[in-house]
Amino acid sequence: MKVNLKGRNFLTLKDYSSEEINALLDLAAELKEKKRKGIPVDIHHGKNIALIFEKTSTRTRCAFEVAAHDLGISTTYLAEGSQIGKKESIKDTARVLGRMFDGIEYRGFGQEIVEELAKCAGVPIWNGLTNEYHPTQMLADMLTIREHFGKLAGLKLVYFGDARYNIGNSLSIVCAKMGINLTICAPKKYFPNADLIKECGEWCHTNGSSITLTENIDIATKDADIIYTDVWVSMGEPDNIWAERINDLKPYQVNKNVMAKAKKSAIFMHDLPSFHDLNTKIGKEISAKFGLNEIEVTDEVFESKQSVVFDEAENRMHTIKAVIAATLGNNF
Repeated sequence: MKVNLKGRNFLTLKDYSSEEINALLDLAAELKEKKRKGIPVDIHHGKNIALIFEKTSTRTRCAFEVAAHDLGISTTYLAEGSQIGKKESIKDTARVLGRMFDGIEYRGFGQEIVEELAKCAGVPIWNGLTNEYHPTQMLADMLTIREHFGKLAGLKLVYFGDARYNIGNSLSIVCAKMGINLTICAPKKYFPNADLIKECGEWCHTNGSSITLTENIDIATKDADIIYTDVWVSMGEPDNIWAERINDLKPYQVNKNVMAKAKKSAIFMHDLPSFHDLNTKIGKEISAKFGLNEIEVTDEVFESKQSVVFDEAENRMHTIKAVIAATLGNNF
Protein backbone atom coordinates (compact mmCIF):
# COMPACT_ATOMS: atom_id res chain seq x y z
CA MET A 1 0.00 0.00 0.00
CA LYS A 2 1.39 3.40 -1.02
CA VAL A 3 0.78 6.39 1.24
CA ASN A 4 2.03 9.95 1.05
CA LEU A 5 4.11 10.76 4.13
CA LYS A 6 6.09 13.66 2.66
CA GLY A 7 6.78 16.34 5.24
CA ARG A 8 5.57 14.24 8.18
CA ASN A 9 7.40 14.07 11.50
CA PHE A 10 8.18 10.68 13.04
CA LEU A 11 7.89 11.30 16.78
CA THR A 12 5.75 8.43 18.10
CA LEU A 13 3.68 5.71 16.45
CA LYS A 14 0.65 7.22 18.14
CA ASP A 15 0.67 9.59 15.15
CA TYR A 16 0.66 6.83 12.51
CA SER A 17 -2.22 4.63 11.43
CA SER A 18 -1.93 0.88 10.99
CA GLU A 19 -2.02 1.40 7.22
CA GLU A 20 0.83 3.92 7.36
CA ILE A 21 2.95 1.64 9.55
CA ASN A 22 2.36 -1.24 7.13
CA ALA A 23 3.33 1.03 4.23
CA LEU A 24 6.62 1.88 5.94
CA LEU A 25 7.29 -1.81 6.56
CA ASP A 26 6.56 -2.59 2.90
CA LEU A 27 8.94 0.18 1.80
CA ALA A 28 11.62 -1.05 4.23
CA ALA A 29 11.33 -4.58 2.83
CA GLU A 30 11.62 -3.19 -0.70
CA LEU A 31 14.70 -1.13 0.19
CA LYS A 32 16.26 -4.10 1.97
CA GLU A 33 15.83 -6.28 -1.11
CA LYS A 34 17.31 -3.59 -3.36
CA LYS A 35 20.33 -3.26 -1.09
CA ARG A 36 20.92 -7.00 -1.23
CA LYS A 37 20.72 -6.90 -5.03
CA GLY A 38 23.00 -3.85 -5.24
CA ILE A 39 20.31 -1.65 -6.79
CA PRO A 40 21.00 2.06 -6.10
CA VAL A 41 18.32 4.01 -4.20
CA ASP A 42 19.98 7.44 -4.02
CA ILE A 43 16.73 9.27 -4.73
CA HIS A 44 17.49 12.12 -2.33
CA HIS A 45 20.91 13.02 -3.69
CA GLY A 46 22.02 16.49 -2.59
CA LYS A 47 19.92 16.63 0.57
CA ASN A 48 21.37 17.05 4.06
CA ILE A 49 20.20 15.92 7.49
CA ALA A 50 21.34 16.69 11.04
CA LEU A 51 21.76 13.94 13.63
CA ILE A 52 21.45 15.25 17.19
CA PHE A 53 22.70 12.78 19.80
CA GLU A 54 22.40 13.80 23.44
CA LYS A 55 22.52 10.06 24.24
CA THR A 56 25.14 7.92 22.55
CA SER A 57 24.23 4.95 20.40
CA THR A 58 25.71 2.27 18.16
CA ARG A 59 22.68 1.09 16.20
CA THR A 60 20.77 4.37 15.89
CA ARG A 61 23.72 6.42 14.70
CA CYS A 62 25.01 3.79 12.27
CA ALA A 63 21.51 3.06 10.97
CA PHE A 64 20.77 6.73 10.26
CA GLU A 65 24.16 7.38 8.65
CA VAL A 66 24.17 4.31 6.39
CA ALA A 67 20.50 4.78 5.49
CA ALA A 68 21.09 8.43 4.61
CA HIS A 69 24.20 7.71 2.55
CA ASP A 70 22.37 4.97 0.62
CA LEU A 71 19.69 7.55 -0.22
CA GLY A 72 22.33 10.04 -1.42
CA ILE A 73 22.01 12.24 1.67
CA SER A 74 24.85 13.88 3.59
CA THR A 75 24.81 13.78 7.40
CA THR A 76 26.10 16.11 10.11
CA TYR A 77 26.56 14.51 13.53
CA LEU A 78 25.90 16.80 16.49
CA ALA A 79 26.76 15.63 20.00
CA GLU A 80 28.82 17.41 22.65
CA GLY A 81 29.65 20.17 20.17
CA SER A 82 26.03 21.25 19.85
CA GLN A 83 24.58 24.13 21.91
CA ILE A 84 21.12 22.55 21.95
CA GLY A 85 19.41 23.09 25.28
CA LYS A 86 22.59 24.59 26.80
CA LYS A 87 23.69 27.94 25.47
CA GLU A 88 20.78 28.03 23.02
CA SER A 89 17.12 27.11 23.43
CA ILE A 90 15.54 24.15 21.64
CA LYS A 91 13.33 26.59 19.76
CA ASP A 92 16.24 28.62 18.46
CA THR A 93 18.26 25.54 17.58
CA ALA A 94 15.30 24.15 15.64
CA ARG A 95 14.91 27.36 13.65
CA VAL A 96 18.62 27.46 12.81
CA LEU A 97 18.91 23.82 11.77
CA GLY A 98 15.62 23.96 9.87
CA ARG A 99 17.13 26.61 7.61
CA MET A 100 20.17 24.45 6.84
CA PHE A 101 18.93 20.86 6.76
CA ASP A 102 16.19 18.89 5.03
CA GLY A 103 15.50 16.76 8.11
CA ILE A 104 16.63 16.37 11.72
CA GLU A 105 17.05 13.27 13.91
CA TYR A 106 17.02 13.63 17.69
CA ARG A 107 18.11 11.04 20.27
CA GLY A 108 18.08 12.13 23.87
CA PHE A 109 15.91 12.80 26.85
CA GLY A 110 12.36 14.11 27.25
CA GLN A 111 9.77 13.71 24.50
CA GLU A 112 9.01 17.42 24.90
CA ILE A 113 12.38 18.19 23.26
CA VAL A 114 11.67 16.34 20.04
CA GLU A 115 8.14 17.78 20.04
CA GLU A 116 9.58 21.30 20.31
CA LEU A 117 11.96 20.61 17.45
CA ALA A 118 9.04 19.44 15.34
CA LYS A 119 7.01 22.52 16.22
CA CYS A 120 9.73 24.99 15.25
CA ALA A 121 12.06 23.47 12.61
CA GLY A 122 9.81 23.40 9.55
CA VAL A 123 11.41 20.16 8.28
CA PRO A 124 10.71 16.50 9.20
CA ILE A 125 11.91 15.52 12.68
CA TRP A 126 12.70 11.87 13.47
CA ASN A 127 12.74 10.48 16.99
CA GLY A 128 15.83 8.27 17.45
CA LEU A 129 14.87 7.67 21.10
CA THR A 130 13.46 9.67 23.99
CA ASN A 131 12.72 8.66 27.55
CA GLU A 132 9.12 8.01 26.54
CA TYR A 133 9.19 6.54 23.01
CA HIS A 134 11.42 4.60 20.60
CA PRO A 135 9.44 4.40 17.32
CA THR A 136 12.33 3.49 14.98
CA GLN A 137 13.04 0.43 17.12
CA MET A 138 9.41 -0.62 16.81
CA LEU A 139 9.51 -0.56 13.01
CA ALA A 140 12.63 -2.74 13.06
CA ASP A 141 10.92 -5.13 15.48
CA MET A 142 7.78 -5.37 13.35
CA LEU A 143 9.79 -6.00 10.18
CA THR A 144 11.76 -8.73 11.95
CA ILE A 145 8.61 -10.41 13.25
CA ARG A 146 6.92 -10.19 9.86
CA GLU A 147 9.96 -11.70 8.15
CA HIS A 148 9.98 -14.61 10.58
CA PHE A 149 6.26 -15.40 10.81
CA GLY A 150 4.96 -13.91 7.56
CA LYS A 151 2.39 -11.85 9.48
CA LEU A 152 1.84 -9.66 12.54
CA ALA A 153 -1.84 -9.86 13.45
CA GLY A 154 -2.79 -12.63 15.85
CA LEU A 155 0.68 -13.28 17.24
CA LYS A 156 1.44 -13.12 20.96
CA LEU A 157 4.41 -11.06 22.18
CA VAL A 158 5.53 -11.19 25.82
CA TYR A 159 7.67 -8.42 27.26
CA PHE A 160 9.64 -9.14 30.45
CA GLY A 161 11.01 -6.29 32.55
CA ASP A 162 10.48 -2.62 33.31
CA ALA A 163 7.69 -1.48 30.98
CA ARG A 164 7.35 2.12 32.19
CA TYR A 165 9.61 3.76 29.64
CA ASN A 166 10.30 3.94 25.89
CA ILE A 167 10.31 0.22 24.97
CA GLY A 168 7.32 -0.76 27.10
CA ASN A 169 5.37 2.30 25.97
CA SER A 170 6.22 1.83 22.31
CA LEU A 171 5.50 -1.91 22.27
CA SER A 172 2.09 -1.17 23.79
CA ILE A 173 1.31 1.25 20.97
CA VAL A 174 2.65 -0.72 18.02
CA CYS A 175 1.21 -4.06 19.11
CA ALA A 176 -2.21 -2.47 19.63
CA LYS A 177 -2.07 -0.93 16.17
CA MET A 178 -0.75 -4.00 14.35
CA GLY A 179 -3.06 -6.60 15.90
CA ILE A 180 -0.42 -8.29 18.08
CA ASN A 181 -1.53 -9.56 21.48
CA LEU A 182 0.90 -8.05 23.99
CA THR A 183 1.52 -9.43 27.47
CA ILE A 184 3.69 -7.47 29.89
CA CYS A 185 5.15 -9.62 32.65
CA ALA A 186 6.74 -7.88 35.62
CA PRO A 187 6.01 -6.79 39.18
CA LYS A 188 3.08 -4.35 39.23
CA LYS A 189 5.33 -1.39 40.07
CA TYR A 190 6.90 -1.81 36.60
CA PHE A 191 3.65 -1.85 34.62
CA PRO A 192 3.13 0.91 32.01
CA ASN A 193 1.18 4.08 32.70
CA ALA A 194 -2.53 3.29 33.07
CA ASP A 195 -3.58 6.19 30.83
CA LEU A 196 -1.40 4.88 27.99
CA ILE A 197 -2.86 1.38 28.34
CA LYS A 198 -6.36 2.87 28.23
CA GLU A 199 -5.46 4.79 25.07
CA CYS A 200 -3.99 1.65 23.51
CA GLY A 201 -7.18 -0.22 24.38
CA GLU A 202 -9.03 1.79 21.75
CA TRP A 203 -6.56 0.66 19.06
CA CYS A 204 -6.76 -2.90 20.37
CA HIS A 205 -10.54 -2.80 19.92
CA THR A 206 -10.14 -1.61 16.33
CA ASN A 207 -7.42 -4.09 15.38
CA GLY A 208 -8.52 -7.18 17.28
CA SER A 209 -5.56 -7.23 19.66
CA SER A 210 -5.18 -7.17 23.45
CA ILE A 211 -2.84 -6.00 26.20
CA THR A 212 -2.46 -8.15 29.31
CA LEU A 213 -0.55 -7.13 32.43
CA THR A 214 0.54 -9.96 34.75
CA GLU A 215 3.11 -10.92 37.35
CA ASN A 216 2.67 -14.62 36.53
CA ILE A 217 5.34 -16.04 34.22
CA ASP A 218 3.36 -19.19 33.39
CA ILE A 219 0.31 -17.19 32.33
CA ALA A 220 2.46 -14.77 30.34
CA THR A 221 4.41 -17.37 28.36
CA LYS A 222 1.54 -19.71 27.48
CA ASP A 223 1.26 -19.87 23.67
CA ALA A 224 3.82 -17.05 23.26
CA ASP A 225 5.27 -16.50 19.78
CA ILE A 226 7.78 -13.81 20.79
CA ILE A 227 9.69 -13.30 24.03
CA TYR A 228 11.13 -9.77 24.33
CA THR A 229 13.22 -8.08 26.99
CA ASP A 230 15.37 -4.99 27.51
CA VAL A 231 18.04 -3.85 29.95
CA TRP A 232 16.67 -3.24 33.43
CA VAL A 233 18.71 -0.15 34.26
CA SER A 234 20.08 2.69 32.14
CA MET A 235 23.67 3.86 32.37
CA GLY A 236 24.15 6.71 34.80
CA GLU A 237 21.47 5.58 37.24
CA PRO A 238 22.76 5.22 40.84
CA ASP A 239 23.77 1.94 42.44
CA ASN A 240 20.70 1.82 44.67
CA ILE A 241 18.47 1.80 41.55
CA TRP A 242 20.54 -1.04 40.08
CA ALA A 243 20.21 -3.01 43.29
CA GLU A 244 16.46 -2.43 43.50
CA ARG A 245 15.76 -3.33 39.86
CA ILE A 246 17.95 -6.43 39.90
CA ASN A 247 16.31 -7.63 43.09
CA ASP A 248 12.78 -6.98 41.78
CA LEU A 249 13.28 -8.28 38.25
CA LYS A 250 15.63 -11.23 38.81
CA PRO A 251 12.67 -13.70 38.71
CA TYR A 252 11.79 -12.29 35.27
CA GLN A 253 15.12 -12.97 33.62
CA VAL A 254 14.69 -14.62 30.21
CA ASN A 255 16.40 -17.99 30.47
CA LYS A 256 15.95 -21.45 28.94
CA ASN A 257 13.15 -22.28 31.37
CA VAL A 258 11.18 -19.21 30.28
CA MET A 259 11.73 -19.99 26.60
CA ALA A 260 10.61 -23.60 27.20
CA LYS A 261 7.23 -22.33 28.43
CA ALA A 262 6.58 -20.54 25.11
CA LYS A 263 5.79 -22.18 21.77
CA LYS A 264 8.60 -24.29 20.30
CA SER A 265 8.59 -21.90 17.35
CA ALA A 266 8.99 -18.84 19.61
CA ILE A 267 11.72 -16.29 18.92
CA PHE A 268 13.72 -14.14 21.34
CA MET A 269 14.04 -10.38 20.78
CA HIS A 270 16.05 -7.59 22.44
CA ASP A 271 16.60 -4.01 21.27
CA LEU A 272 20.28 -4.05 22.43
CA PRO A 273 22.70 -3.44 23.99
CA SER A 274 22.25 -6.44 26.28
CA PHE A 275 23.80 -7.58 29.53
CA HIS A 276 23.85 -11.23 28.47
CA ASP A 277 27.61 -11.29 28.92
CA LEU A 278 29.31 -8.98 31.40
CA ASN A 279 32.75 -9.37 29.84
CA THR A 280 32.92 -5.67 28.94
CA LYS A 281 34.31 -2.66 30.80
CA ILE A 282 30.91 -1.65 32.18
CA GLY A 283 29.86 -5.27 32.53
CA LYS A 284 32.83 -6.09 34.71
CA GLU A 285 31.96 -3.16 36.99
CA ILE A 286 28.39 -4.47 37.30
CA SER A 287 29.60 -7.99 37.92
CA ALA A 288 31.94 -6.83 40.66
CA LYS A 289 29.20 -4.82 42.38
CA PHE A 290 26.36 -7.31 42.15
CA GLY A 291 28.02 -10.71 41.66
CA LEU A 292 26.28 -11.43 38.33
CA ASN A 293 27.49 -12.83 35.02
CA GLU A 294 24.30 -12.03 33.05
CA ILE A 295 21.25 -9.91 33.86
CA GLU A 296 18.02 -9.58 31.86
CA VAL A 297 18.76 -12.55 29.57
CA THR A 298 21.12 -15.47 29.82
CA ASP A 299 23.91 -15.86 27.33
CA GLU A 300 22.47 -19.27 26.46
CA VAL A 301 19.22 -17.74 25.21
CA PHE A 302 20.88 -14.72 23.60
CA GLU A 303 23.15 -16.94 21.51
CA SER A 304 20.50 -19.58 20.76
CA LYS A 305 18.89 -20.35 17.40
CA GLN A 306 15.69 -18.74 18.70
CA SER A 307 17.44 -15.38 19.04
CA VAL A 308 16.82 -12.88 16.23
CA VAL A 309 18.48 -9.91 17.91
CA PHE A 310 20.93 -9.24 15.09
CA ASP A 311 18.16 -9.39 12.50
CA GLU A 312 16.50 -6.65 14.57
CA ALA A 313 19.72 -4.66 14.65
CA GLU A 314 20.15 -4.83 10.88
CA ASN A 315 16.52 -3.92 10.33
CA ARG A 316 17.01 -0.66 12.22
CA MET A 317 18.85 0.56 9.11
CA HIS A 318 16.30 -0.64 6.56
CA THR A 319 13.30 0.76 8.45
CA ILE A 320 15.01 4.07 9.22
CA LYS A 321 15.84 4.33 5.53
CA ALA A 322 12.15 3.89 4.77
CA VAL A 323 11.20 6.63 7.24
CA ILE A 324 13.72 9.08 5.79
CA ALA A 325 12.81 8.25 2.21
CA ALA A 326 9.06 8.53 2.82
CA THR A 327 9.05 11.70 4.90
CA LEU A 328 11.42 13.52 2.54
CA GLY A 329 9.27 12.43 -0.38
CA ASN A 330 9.40 8.81 -1.49
CA ASN A 331 9.86 8.52 -5.26
CA PHE A 332 9.61 4.70 -5.47
